[in-house]
Amino acid sequence: MFESLTERLNRAFKNVIGRGRLKEDQIKETLREVRKALLEDDVALSVVKDFVHEIQEKAIGQVIGAELSPQQAFLKIVNDQLVKIMGEVNTGLNLKTLPPAVILMAGLQGSGKTTTVAKLAKWLKETQYKSVSVVSTDIYRPAAIEQLQTLANEVGINFFQSQLTEKPLKIVENAILQAKKQQQDVLIIDTAGRLHIDQTSMTGQDAVNTAKVFNDILPLTGIILTKTDGDARGGAALSIRQITGKPIKFMGVGEKVDALEPFYPERVASRILGMGDILTLIEEVERKVDKVKAEKLAKKLQKGQGFDLNDLRDQLKQMLNMGGMANMMDKLPGMGALSKGMKAKVNDKEMIRSVAILDSMTVYERRFPTVVGNSGSRKRRIALGAGTDIQNINRVLKQHEQMQKMIKKMTTKGGLTGMMRGLQGRLPPGAFPLA
Repeated sequence: MFESLTERLNRAFKNVIGRGRLKEDQIKETLREVRKALLEDDVALSVVKDFVHEIQEKAIGQVIGAELSPQQAFLKIVNDQLVKIMGEVNTGLNLKTLPPAVILMAGLQGSGKTTTVAKLAKWLKETQYKSVSVVSTDIYRPAAIEQLQTLANEVGINFFQSQLTEKPLKIVENAILQAKKQQQDVLIIDTAGRLHIDQTSMTGQDAVNTAKVFNDILPLTGIILTKTDGDARGGAALSIRQITGKPIKFMGVGEKVDALEPFYPERVASRILGMGDILTLIEEVERKVDKVKAEKLAKKLQKGQGFDLNDLRDQLKQMLNMGGMANMMDKLPGMGALSKGMKAKVNDKEMIRSVAILDSMTVYERRFPTVVGNSGSRKRRIALGAGTDIQNINRVLKQHEQMQKMIKKMTTKGGLTGMMRGLQGRLPPGAFPLA
């Protein structure tokens, strides 16, 4: 979501050079670039003006301590101001009421509202341990009701059936009564998407204007940013809190029902400045990695049984389940310093193709990779099944061989810590700090 903004800001920060005080001409020149970057990213003009003014007031003439470079000191000021305009702290859902707590979702048609209802329900169920029910009041689109029912079944939550002949208010009243009888903690109501303020684009300034219109009509308590994985502009995240006065509570980061993250201003600011978001990454690993498989693999490696293609296949699938390499890179410290060209080379096509190749192998072939390596006919069959060529089969086998060697060293010479120390000198500054 913040790629273009991150790149522009990092380029602007390079203008802050020298020692001692932050010089006024350097600050003003840098802030001109910052202002331009924010406006191009669809940040509201009023927000940009306040943001730049506050930074200028704090930065000009500031004495730099020996422990910080001018760039670091300026970055800290910018970071603090980013956090401030986005709300400073995560504002969670207030569910402290007589059950069920009712959450009404409002938004434009096509904004991802129904999918977000399912995402939120799943998040409440799995992280807050709440019993959740959902209901649709969209009597104008039968497909919307069916979609919510399908999603509810997928995430394992209670779905209240509504009829096209019922009035929305009656649907809600009945759903609340049923939720009380079933002792449900939370009821989420999916409403009909509004069309009269619809826009062709749901990004940047359009999202801010939409939130403002809804906030003027309804007593909103919070906002969820949807479809952020497909939006190159971060203007909405930087503008909505200031324009509406309402907190951003969550943001959708993908199409899957588990692609919802609580909105932490300090973490998002860190991503915008290219410093990663290791805390969210750790939480994703905790939530999405199959712990049973991970433990089995660890025990297997400890016994010296090796890392076969079945293990490689499991690891690639788990990485894809976490959003792939692009998602992980966005959260790793130091990755913001990579050039746009380097980032463009990082995609999940190779990973997806590797999984297809491994899926085209038999269980025996994945257990004993050498039988594939020594057989041209097996390679041709696998390539045909995966819709690729033999060159890519060889590439996967080579990748596996290299991983085997690395894991062997890791398990015999100092474990994971030893391997990370060996890698540290080759990583970007600030990436993977060791205790």
